[in-house]
Amino acid sequence: MNFFRGVMGGQPAGPQPTGAETIHKLCDRVASSTLLEDRRDAVRALKSLSKKYRLEVGTQAMDHLVHILQTDRSDSEILGYALDTLYNIICNDEEEEQDENAQKQEEDLGVLFTDKFLGDSENVTLLLTLLEEFDFHVRWPGVKLLTALLKNQCNQVQGVILVSPMAGLIPWLVGLLLLQQLTKGNAAIQKIVAFENAFERLLDIITEEGSSDGGIVVEDCLLLLVNLLKNNSSNQNFFKEGSYIQRMKPWFEVGDDNSGWSAQKVTNLHLMLQLVRVMVSPVNSPGATSSCQKSMYQCGLLQQLCTILMATGVPADILTETINTVSEVIRGSQINQDYFASVNAPSNPPRPAIVVLLMSMVNERQPFVLRCAVLYCFQCFLYKNQKGQGEIVATLLPSTIDANSISAGQLLCGGLFSADSLSNWCAAVALAHALQDNLTQKEQLLRVQLATSLGKPPVSLLQQCTNILSQGSKVQTRVGLLMLLCTWISNCPIAVTHFLHNQENVPFLTGQISENLGEDERLVQGLCALLLGICIYYNDNSLENYTKEKLKQLIEKRIGKENFVEKLGFVTKHELYSRAAQKPQPVFPSPEQMLFDHEFTKLVKELEGVITKAVHKTSEEEKKEEEVKKTLEQHDSIVIQYKDLIRDQDTQIQELREQVSTLSLNSEQMQNQITQQQSQIQQHKDQYNILKLKLGKDSQGLSSSQGEGAHVNGLHSEELSQLREEVEELRRQHTLQHTQLSDKDSLINTLVCSSAPASSSESSADTVTVSELESRLAAQTTEAERLKVLHCHNLTSL
Repeated sequence: MNFFRGVMGGQPAGPQPTGAETIHKLCDRVASSTLLEDRRDAVRALKSLSKKYRLEVGTQAMDHLVHILQTDRSDSEILGYALDTLYNIICNDEEEEQDENAQKQEEDLGVLFTDKFLGDSENVTLLLTLLEEFDFHVRWPGVKLLTALLKNQCNQVQGVILVSPMAGLIPWLVGLLLLQQLTKGNAAIQKIVAFENAFERLLDIITEEGSSDGGIVVEDCLLLLVNLLKNNSSNQNFFKEGSYIQRMKPWFEVGDDNSGWSAQKVTNLHLMLQLVRVMVSPVNSPGATSSCQKSMYQCGLLQQLCTILMATGVPADILTETINTVSEVIRGSQINQDYFASVNAPSNPPRPAIVVLLMSMVNERQPFVLRCAVLYCFQCFLYKNQKGQGEIVATLLPSTIDANSISAGQLLCGGLFSADSLSNWCAAVALAHALQDNLTQKEQLLRVQLATSLGKPPVSLLQQCTNILSQGSKVQTRVGLLMLLCTWISNCPIAVTHFLHNQENVPFLTGQISENLGEDERLVQGLCALLLGICIYYNDNSLENYTKEKLKQLIEKRIGKENFVEKLGFVTKHELYSRAAQKPQPVFPSPEQMLFDHEFTKLVKELEGVITKAVHKTSEEEKKEEEVKKTLEQHDSIVIQYKDLIRDQDTQIQELREQVSTLSLNSEQMQNQITQQQSQIQQHKDQYNILKLKLGKDSQGLSSSQGEGAHVNGLHSEELSQLREEVEELRRQHTLQHTQLSDKDSLINTLVCSSAPASSSESSADTVTVSELESRLAAQTTEAERLKVLHCHNLTSL
């Protein structure tokens, strides 16, 4: 202990040990001391020296400190000292102001000791197990150390953590700053954290802390949410399917009084808007973006953002970011674009939000970033929105202009021809987006006429653009106008004809291309070459002086084909071209660098190759191509005919299917009716059999003396036929006997009348004979009557 008193306390007389010597002795003490108190004091001393003697402590003491973490797990105090010491030698101190060389040296040391610590992956596993301790004196320095390791070697630490047991990941990752570092750029860890119910917990914390009015905790939660969702389609889908988008809506509820926003509230709201943009970013898959846009409209989030957009007193940077957010929520979504078109600003009289925003875009007194945001919003409103494009162009047509109100078309024309070059560029690009991939609106815009000055006839918008172009205005203005003209006449032969009809346009373009101008003018030359190339490629040869062949001859004579192609290549070789091609949002460091539009870079990429081929083609190749084109058109015509035939057949098949379906339904109904009728018939048969049995019993009661008649109802059809034959036979016998009886009656009467009185014996014999005959006759009559009654009863039963 006297040694530590000498080191930590007063300084004895004699030569003093150097820092390296002191650290060496302390390391020996840590390694050799058997008492926990001695080791704890030595580690505490190393901690106090670790900032001043960072290199020495890191070089000599790191292995000893790691050993302490492994062996002295029972003492939280020595663990805390060891973790703090490791943190001091690994973390780069960002608070002290240092020159660049010193700062670089500090960073190199941090990376050096981080690599040394990570040399054994078990060290990270050891650190993770220490973070499971509930003692704050261990957990807090452990979180700081792991955060520092992630800052210096993020990928390597993430890789070690991924193969470590993750069951207790979320419980010990109590530091949001640590989670932010841990989840940066690693989709696997992001997914693990998300499926540990992180979204639910983070959103609950944000709500409990007061949402946008909360403090630094809300900011950390939002930063972590952005990390988890950005460029991670799996987590984005999980966030949407979990209905977490709906929970974002209350964040954007602002009151009427928006003055005095704190810096923290501005930061929080800015991150909230950024989180919305992450979910609908143009770099996401179209299906995922569309689904999120739909959810944001259905839950009222878009409506809430538009309320902020039109509110007063909102800080400028929040307003700018809100415009950018609304832009991406409506981009390519027809229902969202239609809603945005219906939003009105709370002015008197009410004006559409689009008009109010365009007023800011063409106002040179507005901040540059705000004007860029408005342009982006207008572009997103028109993206894949032919309905919106038609509405914008319609405000420029003579039949729809309202002199008493300001329209979007009037603002665009005003910006197009103002003295501010940035307004010229923004208005030209905005108008070009109203024509993007829309042949109808390109042709409609040819009808627009402008009154340039009193007493002069109006000129077309197309001609006015070329007039300004030829007057030699600023480069930014000319670039904007050339992009508008290229977009306008591309894939529109009628517009090409209108452009070539002005005799001054082609000489101006060839003159611009052929001159040897400075570096700043190269882009203008390239765009002029592109415009002239479009006039060749989309030329329908309707103007005799400017057919495809004559324009190519003109290029070869005045410019040279190789020179023309070289100038055309100036566009894609420009340093700002590749930057604009990366993403749709117009982001520029300064107004002077605002030259290229994202959609225009797509057009250049599409046309540069075909224009180069078109210029190099000879007349013979052109004729062959025309023939091939005609053949293809004929083939296309045949294909169209077959398609129509197939379509008709499909229609007929569909109709037949509908008929079959109807007939099947009718058949089923008829079958049901037949089944019902069969059931009814069976019921009637059953009732009939019951009645037959009942009638049979009644007949048996009435003629009990006639044994054979008692079973008539049970006779079969053959027996009934036999019975009828017997009845007929009995009838014939009856008739015969009746005839014989009549004959005998006649004989008797004859005998009585003709004979004289006979003797008594003869009279007695005759009397007996007559009596026998009468008895036989009576018996036969009775039998005939019985059979007759029986026959009638059988007929009644049948």
